[in-house]
Amino acid sequence: MRNQIEFIVHGKYALFTDPVTRIGGEKFTYQVPTYQALKGIVESIYWKPTITWYIDDVRVMNAIQTEVKAVRPIKYQNDENDLMYYTYLRHPAYQVRAHFEFNENRPDLAYDRNEHKHHNIAKRSVKRGGRRDVYLGTRECQGYVEDCIFGDGESFYDNYGEINFGPMFHGFTYPDEGDRESFQARLWVPTMKDGIISFERPENCEIVRTIHKDSMKQFKKGTNFTPVDDEYKTVFKEVDQ
Repeated sequence: MRNQIEFIVHGKYALFTDPVTRIGGEKFTYQVPTYQALKGIVESIYWKPTITWYIDDVRVMNAIQTEVKAVRPIKYQNDENDLMYYTYLRHPAYQVRAHFEFNENRPDLAYDRNEHKHHNIAKRSVKRGGRRDVYLGTRECQGYVEDCIFGDGESFYDNYGEINFGPMFHGFTYPDEGDRESFQARLWVPTMKDGIISFERPENCEIVRTIHKDSMKQFKKGTNFTPVDDEYKTVFKEVDQ
């Protein structure tokens, strides 16, 4: 697919929190990563407001195993600690395939729509392990990104058949990627076939709920935004050195 990147992300633990379990404070992980968690990883590799990343597929490489840990987080009401139990995924590893498209809700950034340069910087960022810290769900679960070819290597779930995970959180739709004025949450029902989950595009999710009204963040050249042309020169200057 056009403007696509492929990589593997892995770590010691992962916690893709089921929102239902967060009410009581004791977090329980989903069995597989959510669309939003993988999108956050891709945006940690490379992101600009000019583009929108779409997660195409994820391949689960290791067996799905969980581990319960006792933690002592700080209570919201005061500075005292509390004992809680979090359920993590052990030794997660995922091959990810994603692509970007230009954000049509930002016509003011049309001058930054240089497809070739965005794609080249994204591929270089994958090889360097990302531009920002990568987390597998929650902040305490550090992740590591490496370049790969999607489908290479053996997966625990090769020739495993289909697994249906039931209704799951898909992701958030921010104002600049939706109707420009609403913050929404999406749900869907994923099915894994031989270790691979193909994600629905956000606009195709049937279960969508508006959380609250919101507005788009503004980006202005020279203040909080650097055009890709200027950044591309910097990237290649570092490579040449």
